Amino acid sequence: MVLYRLLIVSSVIVTTAIIAVLLFAFPTSIASNEYDIFVDPFKDPQDLFIMSRISIQNTGNKPLTNVKIYFNDDDMEKLGTMLPGQKILVSPPISNDMSFVIVTTDEGIYIKKSYRTPPKMPGMMGS
Repeated sequence: MVLYRLLIVSSVIVTTAIIAVLLFAFPTSIASNEYDIFVDPFKDPQDLFIMSRISIQNTGNKPLTNVKIYFNDDDMEKLGTMLPGQKILVSPPISNDMSFVIVTTDEGIYIKKSYRTPPKMPGMMGS
């Protein structure tokens, strides 16, 4: 019985030591870029109008400077500096065809995203 307990205790100690060594030798922290941005262009066609918005969030660890959003060849809006975690909602111009948006920053970020539309279900507005 004593041998059995000694075997279990030593197994737990060895396993804990191996896990600790692996965690310190190969850190597995959450991957996060210094400069990163989340862009979500959204449009919801209704019977009489189209509801639309672009959600932009700085998901990096550092501020993003000179953030610009391009709606098409002629329309552009300057958002300025975005702090880490900051989220901005932007409405596209009326003249926009709402096919895609481009977001750029001075830190070299260039994101081109198409608008997403929600699925239509019976009983929902606009269905």
